[in-house]
Amino acid sequence: MIRKRIHLAAHFPGVNNATVWSDPRSGSQIDFASFVHLARTAERGAFDFFFLAEGLRLREHKGRIHDLDVVGRPESLTVLSALAAVTERIGLAATVNTTFNEPYELARRLSTLDHLSEGRAAWNVVTTNDAFTGENFRRGGYLDHADRYRRAAEFVRLARELWDSWRPDAVAADQETGTFIRPGAVGTVEHRGTHFSIYGRFTLPRSPQGHPVIIQAGDSEEGREFAASTADVIFSRHSTLEDGKAFYADVKRRLAKYGRRPHQLKIMPSATYVLGDTDEEAAEKAAAIRRQQVGPQTAIAFLEQVWGRDMSAYDPEGPLPDVEPDLSTDVVQGRVPIKNRAAVAAKWRALAAEKNLTIRELVIEVTGRQTFIGTPESVARQIDEHVQADAADGFILVPHLTPGGLDEFVDRVVPLLQERGVFRTGYTGSTLREHLEVA
Repeated sequence: MIRKRIHLAAHFPGVNNATVWSDPRSGSQIDFASFVHLARTAERGAFDFFFLAEGLRLREHKGRIHDLDVVGRPESLTVLSALAAVTERIGLAATVNTTFNEPYELARRLSTLDHLSEGRAAWNVVTTNDAFTGENFRRGGYLDHADRYRRAAEFVRLARELWDSWRPDAVAADQETGTFIRPGAVGTVEHRGTHFSIYGRFTLPRSPQGHPVIIQAGDSEEGREFAASTADVIFSRHSTLEDGKAFYADVKRRLAKYGRRPHQLKIMPSATYVLGDTDEEAAEKAAAIRRQQVGPQTAIAFLEQVWGRDMSAYDPEGPLPDVEPDLSTDVVQGRVPIKNRAAVAAKWRALAAEKNLTIRELVIEVTGRQTFIGTPESVARQIDEHVQADAADGFILVPHLTPGGLDEFVDRVVPLLQERGVFRTGYTGSTLREHLEVA
């Protein structure tokens, strides 16, 4: 039986409380050297791409910056353009919002990165209907859930129309006249849509990979359909085996209606890992990391997000209080809203009672991020099993340390995946589309 090839990407940790700030090895989230270290480590491991998330506003909890969150993040496309000069093969993926940008301007910035990197750019398409985030922008947070996906779909269609408006042979060279544009090779883009109107010519020719890879991260019905019609990669949250298999089957079956084949969309959940010389050592390290990621203030903030009321009087190291949620309010701003908070609260209460958990222990339990825990051999086997079982095509790995958190994985796990024959030993292509095999 032919074994599937595993695809891996590296996520620069940030935007939320994933980073363990208290570890003495934790470095800067702003110093360019941190980005260089992690990107080059991922490239040394022959990863498909390096991924930057986006935070357009710092999360707040009752007027204070959310405990343990990243409090500074440079703009992604600027960072990736700089990284293009100090890396050679790895893809460079930026999260950029379609709610608070314009198609022509963003298409031009992404195409610029694609040219500077010689075909390694990717765009993680996200949307926002959060009025709190919208306060930083003229447009504000006025779009409802369905409308923001309609805007995103029109945005991506228009960006692709701009990227494809130059014929592949548009730019030519002549010994006497130098480089020139062939007559009729640059089309005029005329678009009149619900959200955008454009008339003009794009300023850049097609890049070596045609146009940037499209990544999408939504999980709603609209998000899955948008991904099936448009995306090259899904940044999925379904990292358990059974959830992953159900999501994988659901999205892959949607491709046929858009004339697409299963290999043209890669499903890559976010995943974390903790390595140890024994499984027991890895489990102990994972528990210690989780306690560092969820401090007392963070635990209360998570609880208040579900309960919708001030819980600051309760001890995070004490039991869950016997008080019902207030479903009419939200006290944490800048997070994705929790759907059906009454059901979530009931589930949390049952879990706390079953395992006799304190508030902080409960939050650690329900927000656990460690996907793969064990020895390098065990982690390599787990990753391989997920991919061969059609629960994923690969994973976007999120280390808990900046910038050296990926080093151990590349040194100890990647060689084992290569020995299994399921991960490349080096790059065979030069563009991100070639790495992902989605062309």
